[in-house]
Amino acid sequence: MLLTRSVAVAGASDDDSDDQALLAAMARGDGGAYRKLADRHLAPILRYGTRLLGDAHEAEDVAQETFLRLWQHGASYEPRGGKPSTWLYRIAHNLCIDRLRRRKEHADAGALELAASGDRPSGELAKKELAEQVEAALAQLPERQRAALVLVHHEGLSQNEAAQVLDCGPEAVESLLARGRRSLRKLLAGADDRAEGDAT
Repeated sequence: MLLTRSVAVAGASDDDSDDQALLAAMARGDGGAYRKLADRHLAPILRYGTRLLGDAHEAEDVAQETFLRLWQHGASYEPRGGKPSTWLYRIAHNLCIDRLRRRKEHADAGALELAASGDRPSGELAKKELAEQVEAALAQLPERQRAALVLVHHEGLSQNEAAQVLDCGPEAVESLLARGRRSLRKLLAGADDRAEGDAT
């Protein structure tokens, strides 16, 4: 069953027991329960895929495959394995990693490209440039560091939930976050230095 509802109405839910009830109903063939789960979780999964892959079209493909797998394998969900939303993130994460590993050039995909400019932008333009620099720097990080940062800082998962998605312990997530933050700071500092050099 393919997704047909708009992303605009999708959003995450804190009501895990409701998600579990919907999963149980979906496992019995209830298409309405599936649509409710898709409406609720499509936007966060799309956002995560876009940040991890750096490509909105690929992220849409990953989201479609994630929710197709939800429909096909929802009956196999085990609550002790984490919240339904965490389970969906893990499916999407694995699909994203498969795609990243198939990209021969993925190490170069996020190369920083700053336009040479004599003036430093201000206001909204400066915010936009900073956001672009952060996204470009994020794309250069090793995939597990990038995934940890996106899950915790952008998607709001706890370190324990991120650990379930990444199939590791919370200590490993903490280490990935620390290394990812350090690497981001270095990349962003380097981008700033290059931009200043271009301006002189």
